[in-house]
Amino acid sequence: MQRRFRLTRSTDFKRVRNYGKSFAHPLVVLIILVADEPGLQVGVTAGRSLGSAVHRNRAKRLLREATRPLIPALSPGYDLMLIARPSLLGADFTEIQAAIRSLFTRAGLYSDS
Repeated sequence: MQRRFRLTRSTDFKRVRNYGKSFAHPLVVLIILVADEPGLQVGVTAGRSLGSAVHRNRAKRLLREATRPLIPALSPGYDLMLIARPSLLGADFTEIQAAIRSLFTRAGLYSDS
């Protein structure tokens, strides 16, 4: 995922976490918030419940890579936050992509057409 599409500051993560609307899946949680700016920004996090830093970084890399091809089809004007759940590490890549796509669809950000 290109850097221009990423949430990078902790204040942005806190704002999305506190004021956004969440959508849950067994593998990942999506939180969306209408952005102040017209672009689209995505933040990826993984808590310590996933295990060591190696596991957390792998989960974040998987989420970023699964999200990357979907970004052009998403509606602009939102800040998104993806939170990895422990079951993500046991899933294969196609399951992760399907989970993220279904969350984006449920949130009204993505359409298959």
